[in-house]
Amino acid sequence: MCFPERRDGGLDITHPLDSERILADLNDEQRNAVSAVAGPVAILAGAGTGKTRVISRRVAYAVATAVVDPRRILVVTFTEKAAEEMQRRLAALGLPGVQASTFHAAARRQLAFYWPQIHERPLPEVINTKMPIVAPLARQLPGGFKFTPAKDLTDEIEWAKNRRIAPHHYAAEAQRSNRKPPIAADLFATLYRRYEDAKQRAGRIDFEDMLSLAVDLYQESGQAIDLVQQRYSWFSVDEYQDTNPLQEALLRLWVGDRRDLCVVGDEDQTIYGFTGASAEYLTTFASRFPDARLINLVTNYRSTPQVLELANRLIAATGRRKELRANTPAGPAPTITAYTDGDSEMTSLVSAIRRHLVDGVPLAEIAILVRTNAQLVPFEAALTGAGIPFAVRGLRFYVRPEVRAAQAALRHYVTSGTLSQDILSRWRAALGFSEEEQPADSGAEARDRRASLLALLAIARQVEAADPTAGVAEYLAELRRRDEAERAASDLGTGVTLSTLHRAKGLEWDAVFLPMLEEGTLPISQSLGDAAALAEERRLLYVGITRARRHLALSWAARRANAQGRPTRPKASQFLAQLRPAHVAPANADPSLFEALRAWRLERARADDVPAFVVADNKTLQAIAVARPTNTAELLQVPGIGPSRLERYGDEILRVVLDD
Repeated sequence: MCFPERRDGGLDITHPLDSERILADLNDEQRNAVSAVAGPVAILAGAGTGKTRVISRRVAYAVATAVVDPRRILVVTFTEKAAEEMQRRLAALGLPGVQASTFHAAARRQLAFYWPQIHERPLPEVINTKMPIVAPLARQLPGGFKFTPAKDLTDEIEWAKNRRIAPHHYAAEAQRSNRKPPIAADLFATLYRRYEDAKQRAGRIDFEDMLSLAVDLYQESGQAIDLVQQRYSWFSVDEYQDTNPLQEALLRLWVGDRRDLCVVGDEDQTIYGFTGASAEYLTTFASRFPDARLINLVTNYRSTPQVLELANRLIAATGRRKELRANTPAGPAPTITAYTDGDSEMTSLVSAIRRHLVDGVPLAEIAILVRTNAQLVPFEAALTGAGIPFAVRGLRFYVRPEVRAAQAALRHYVTSGTLSQDILSRWRAALGFSEEEQPADSGAEARDRRASLLALLAIARQVEAADPTAGVAEYLAELRRRDEAERAASDLGTGVTLSTLHRAKGLEWDAVFLPMLEEGTLPISQSLGDAAALAEERRLLYVGITRARRHLALSWAARRANAQGRPTRPKASQFLAQLRPAHVAPANADPSLFEALRAWRLERARADDVPAFVVADNKTLQAIAVARPTNTAELLQVPGIGPSRLERYGDEILRVVLDD
């Protein structure tokens, strides 16, 4: 069939859509999803199962089978980039006039049209960022609070506004939700109110206001909701697991009592809970629409069977069964490697990248994914030193705002004592920085800023160690040298991708490295003891695993240097323990502990008059030297340590570990 071309340029279809051709190259589950074009539908699309293809083909099939006029379709995506990709695919299918946009863009477009008709005045101007308003308010906070990063404050404002929580209700709602704001709740509520007042005085609105105003308009004006429901009658929402309460409220008003709503998502990729997103809308869709069709997409076109097996095991550890099935050839087994220290992990990772390059894996098809921005710093330095080009998703270390602010604070500053002590003194006064441990409830931006400053301080101590007479001028010169080297490495063109796990969502590479998988890092320390936050950390790891097409390497280190350069002994991420030992590559045991355990074994074997292997074989001792158990429960998890060995030797082994 063919809808006529519109004279206003909104639609330009000049050839018929062939419904059979639309379905021809799809698998059975995709075909079922694409042909389900009427009534409520939930498409549960696992990673790499072709959901974007399914969404675009489903739109085309609905038009081709005369289910809906393309002018009445609204496809909602999570990001502007995804909307552009959807528009491109729809245009390629002969549907350039179908609207695809984010919730915010759709609300802005609708308000711009309907608001003047209802209110007889133009829509207020929308601010692109809250920073110009929030930053001055942050600097007016009392005491050390004035150093709170403005981004943490804007993130918290957005969390509240996405839940439609007004400033005067914030403190109570934060307590009820067990929310930990970046500053004291009552202080934040005051700042939030001042932000709203300043925005109103300026006659501006922000992105959340666009959604709120649209919701208010449609709830209060029958004329407005009638107009929008006449315009749109068939809806498709991508990444539905990341919908927040404000977006869901708007969606329900758009849909009204109609039935043509399709939601697409994967509850195991819900990683934006900190913004207010909730997979609950996806998981309860069938209960809200009892006649809904639920369609699973489980055939994965991205990853090898070995990668998917690991991903499936991570989900199975929660007690839920989820099976992504590979449609790709077999590949190498993923590795989970324990290193003696962070330097060994870094050296091995760089060597592995070189091997991939020799084997023909392009630089652009290699990625290092970590939990936080601050973790990227040593990898930027290592790749720079190795002469391996890289590309950071986000900002390079030396152009980050906190790094530039730290350097600016030292300009025209004359060293009077030791370099590191002078820097600490200056940063304490200018930036509110201290080496002391920051509060656990600090915001994500504050944690990243602190990590960046600690990295800069470590460089200062290196400069100081090389030349005890070095001053601030020499230190700043060293930072400029490193900045230039880092920029040169990142400007060489296509390179290894360095990214946080959040920024990696929706992307994929041939080879993926997931280092630093330790308790307090992934899962991040703020999530420990919080079941919901811990579940989201697991989903972050799941997202990381499912970014890999063929090669996947997970790792952790039994020893790392802290901010003062002293060694710490992190534990492996609890998530790694839930993956089968068969997937664990030969680990690098702590040499000193391994030798201490061998000495204990020899002494114990002589006392018992038995061969040494009866006490424990080398493989078991190596596993103990990697895991460094601190109690009997952890020791029992070590391969080769059963109940009988635990009862006979457990206390002695733990003493050896703790004494090392």
